[in-house]
Amino acid sequence: MIPRTLFSSEHELFRESVRTFLEKHAVPFHGQWEKQGYIDRNLWNQAGEAGMLCSHLPEEYGGLGADFLYSAVVIEEVSRLGLTGIGFSLHSDIVAPYILHYGSEALKHKYLPKLISGEMVTAIAMTEPGAGSDLQGVKTTAVLDGDEYVINGSKTFITNGYLADLVIVVAKTDPKAGAKGTSLFLVEAGTPGFDKGKRLEKVGMKAQDTSELFFQDVRVPKENLLGQAGMGFAYLMQELPQERLTVAIGALSSAEAALQWTLDYTRERKAFGKAIADFQNTRFKLAEMATEIQIGRVFVDKCMALHLEGKLDVPTAAMAKYWTTDLQCKVLDECVQLHGGYGFMWEYPIARAWADARVQRIYAGTNEIMKEIIARAL
Repeated sequence: MIPRTLFSSEHELFRESVRTFLEKHAVPFHGQWEKQGYIDRNLWNQAGEAGMLCSHLPEEYGGLGADFLYSAVVIEEVSRLGLTGIGFSLHSDIVAPYILHYGSEALKHKYLPKLISGEMVTAIAMTEPGAGSDLQGVKTTAVLDGDEYVINGSKTFITNGYLADLVIVVAKTDPKAGAKGTSLFLVEAGTPGFDKGKRLEKVGMKAQDTSELFFQDVRVPKENLLGQAGMGFAYLMQELPQERLTVAIGALSSAEAALQWTLDYTRERKAFGKAIADFQNTRFKLAEMATEIQIGRVFVDKCMALHLEGKLDVPTAAMAKYWTTDLQCKVLDECVQLHGGYGFMWEYPIARAWADARVQRIYAGTNEIMKEIIARAL
């Protein structure tokens, strides 16, 4: 196998601390979290104390000023352990950058320290009942009234939505202007008119709180606008490559974990008097998966290296997102098959990972949209 050279000894020390933290504070409880539909709120505070949230944020806001690879370590370890209920990456690597890059200094100093400590959990509200990957089709509106914006609309499939204390809301400030009429707003939980709907019951990722959000005459100070009015779509496009890279990182780590579980299982499980791993079909399947995962690992590590240099472009991120999530689902399906009937039992991690993986090809832009983005760049 090609050795990984991207991570330094400091990154690997951090990895050990993250792994130890997760094995102590998350692994024993994840089954219960799946039943209740959300992770325990205090895990966020514990993660903040452990330096696992928003480590990339500058020291002036309480962060470590670390590089993106520290975020990658958290994503990899969460995925490797199948802890799909934990929405740390969305909080740290998707929401926080919007505030850092487009928020005023007042907003940064008000909110970023609370994101780092875990005092505030965040979400981003893009998807609507009638607008998924088509962000230009957003119907939620924000109308300026004096010194406040009045927000009306609804959102669905919002990760971290149930626990969220702060939400970035994508809304139209000029509905007639298409993409150029889109803006981003910070809305705190508890603001009058902002209500959280039911937690949505999903096929997989059952421990991840996913909710509907409703906005009825929600008034927020005009200072809660991120950046400039009408620039929201442009901001979303600029930040999406990192979001898609985080999906790819998680997808590959999940596939690697699945292969290891399956190697262990097929060596132990016997049929017709010998280990399943001794059958040629099993060996060929394992060889195919190991090869494709290795190819994916080299590509994703290259994407991370490009991202560290600020050179990861939109089409390459789209390639990473679509190809790795397709691979993840292919690998998990093969691994379930090699587990036989036990692969369909919820008590086995492969079954949970298989159910959890399917949405990866849908969110952060469907894989069909990813292919369209790639094709346009050709």
